Amino acid sequence: MQIVRDVASLREAVAALRADGATVALVPTMGALHAGHMALVAEGKRRASHVVASIFVNPKQFAPSEDLSTYPRREAGDARMLDEAGCALLWAPGVEVMYPGGFATNVGVAGVSEPLDGAARPGHFDGVATVVLKLFNQVQPDVALFGEKDYQQLAVIRRMVRDLDVPIEIVGVPTQRDADGLALSSRNAYLTDEERRAARALPRALGEAAAAIQGGGDVADALASARDKLSKARFETIDYVELRDAGTLAEMRELDAPARLLAAARIGRTRLIDNLPVTPPA
Repeated sequence: MQIVRDVASLREAVAALRADGATVALVPTMGALHAGHMALVAEGKRRASHVVASIFVNPKQFAPSEDLSTYPRREAGDARMLDEAGCALLWAPGVEVMYPGGFATNVGVAGVSEPLDGAARPGHFDGVATVVLKLFNQVQPDVALFGEKDYQQLAVIRRMVRDLDVPIEIVGVPTQRDADGLALSSRNAYLTDEERRAARALPRALGEAAAAIQGGGDVADALASARDKLSKARFETIDYVELRDAGTLAEMRELDAPARLLAAARIGRTRLIDNLPVTPPA
């Protein structure tokens, strides 16, 4: 697997991959890779001739109080994982390449970016949209793959691509989970053993709420019950537990269209997010 760190080398390498009409899939990451990322690579291999992965810890999507300085970085191990998974190229630019001196452009996506994590982390999705659009312009893939665990991020990227006529297919890959049900995340490494045991309450509470809503139960009651279970499991802060339209992320008070049940809560120093699909009865 080739590793490149400047735009000129990247474009030369991608052009070589595209020889004879081959197609390219992009898997954007911030590194600290796990089986969830490898699922994205595997899906990329099914959908394109070659997979390009990127590793860039994007400072524009971190607030000053967040974990930019401590976010796990292990490029050598990540590169081995990508190579073993059959990735053709790793794009690993530095901050000075992505945001050179005088960089002054910000990409904002209204609507889907505003509730949920957009309210809890102001400016976060502007940083996401800006870096993802840069990655799209740099790599120019045919398809790009994102995990459904970050469901609102996926919705923001889909809206940006649709609104700006970006000729890239966006594919959401189902959330990958550990045996205990916890969604795979690079930030799970922050959890102590005790916090990890308590954190299992998050997927359980969402699963029970989703089942209740799909079974015809009152949405507000199901959401309140889920919040109560998280509080009893020692989550210190619950940013949200909400039912939202699967496409627009508009708030839903009853299940009358395909929906997503989304939650974000903090235990110890770790903020966990998760979501589940909720489908109206046929």
